[in-house]
Amino acid sequence: MGSYFYAFLSRMKYINRWALMRNTSVESLSQHSHEVAAVAYALCVIGNRRYGRSYNAERASLLGLYHDMTEILTGDMPTPVKYFNPEIKEAYKNVEKTAGEKLLCMLPDDLKPDFEFLFNKKDDDAELWRIVKAADKISALIKCIEERKAGNMEFSKAEQSTLDSIKAMEIPEADDFINEFLPGYELTLDQLT
Repeated sequence: MGSYFYAFLSRMKYINRWALMRNTSVESLSQHSHEVAAVAYALCVIGNRRYGRSYNAERASLLGLYHDMTEILTGDMPTPVKYFNPEIKEAYKNVEKTAGEKLLCMLPDDLKPDFEFLFNKKDDDAELWRIVKAADKISALIKCIEERKAGNMEFSKAEQSTLDSIKAMEIPEADDFINEFLPGYELTLDQLT
């Protein structure tokens, strides 16, 4: 019998984010994961070059690419619901863990060890998961900016709260990314070229 792992991975393009909010442009889980992977890589490079860190940028990028893969089975749980209270937050963590185990079981036995770290947040990768979380929030901030630019004020509160949460993480790499790269998202294509 074959493995369904990559067939499931391919379905990330059908999972839409921001379900509770009116969107001018739908963002799929696949698009989001790609952006998180790219930003996580950039944050690691910034950290290594400017702050003397020794992040494994490639591994962080891979973690970013797969960070929401369990949502293929769970769907995208809106943040206000996911963090409504400690019981819901804990229950959702358990659902995500179960979904991760189910996906991991879809792989052939000889490949499972090479994928396990993508679903189990081990202490070895704690710094990288923190970087991926910052990249995840930066991706959300980018979405908010894009929606505001399109005239959708539905995202204005989310934009400010997301920026505040990134600042609260106190990750200088994230601050550098915001200061250097985010202004470009305010520009039109003509202005960028």
